[in-house]
Amino acid sequence: MRHKAIRVLIVEDNQDITANLYAFLEPLGYQLDCAANGLAGLELALKNSYDVLVLDIMLPGMDGLAVCRNLRERHARALPILMLTARDTVADRVSGLDCGADDYLVKPFSMKELDARLRALVRRARGEQVASVLRFEDVELDPATHRVTRSGLPIRLGPAAFSILEELLRAAPAVVSRQELEQMLWGDNPPDSDVLRTHIHELRSKLDKPFSVPLLKTVPHVGFVLTRPDETGARDT
Repeated sequence: MRHKAIRVLIVEDNQDITANLYAFLEPLGYQLDCAANGLAGLELALKNSYDVLVLDIMLPGMDGLAVCRNLRERHARALPILMLTARDTVADRVSGLDCGADDYLVKPFSMKELDARLRALVRRARGEQVASVLRFEDVELDPATHRVTRSGLPIRLGPAAFSILEELLRAAPAVVSRQELEQMLWGDNPPDSDVLRTHIHELRSKLDKPFSVPLLKTVPHVGFVLTRPDETGARDT
C-alpha cells in the first residue's frame, strides 16, 4: 500500500539495518535520507525538512540521546522522533522519552510495525485523522492504538502477531501468502527457522481458541485467511 509521501531521516550506523529500511520503506512511497553517525544526523536534521526521524541510540560520534536533546533544544519545529535500540529496560525507555523522543521501538522489530508507527507519528504532527478501525466479523483492530478486540473482549498480541492480524484484516476475505507475511515482517531477510509458524500459533491461540467459532484458517501450501463461519475450503492447522 502506498502512502502520501513522507520524508524520513534515518540515523543508524548498522548498514544492514539501513539497507533493510530502504528496501521496505521506499516501495511504500517514503522519501529517505540517511546518516551513519550522530553528528552527521544532527546536521541533516537541522539543515533539511523531514516529516519524521528514525534515530538509533547507540551511534558513533554522538549518541542518539544527545542528538535528540540537541534537536529539541535547537529545532524550531517539533520533528517527530522514533528511537531504535537494542536495549529494552524501563530505564532505557524512560531515558529516550525524557530526552524528547515521541516513540520507541526495540530491535529486532517488525517492518510493518515500524511503518504503522511512522505513519501514526506523521498523522499526529500533521493533524490528520487517525486510521479507521479494521473489522471482520466480531474482530476489531485499531492501528492507531494497537487495540484488538473480539466480541468486545480485549486480545493482547505481540508486535508480530498484531501485524499479521492487521494484514489479514486488510486483505479479508482474500488469502495472504506466507511469502507476503514474511516480506511484511522481515523484508528480504526472513529468519532461517519457521518463526512465522510460531507467530501464527500465538495469533490462533488468542484469536480463536477462547471462542466457539474459529476465524483464522490455513490454506495448505499457500498461506492464511480470515473466513466467515459459513465458509469452507480452508482448514485449520
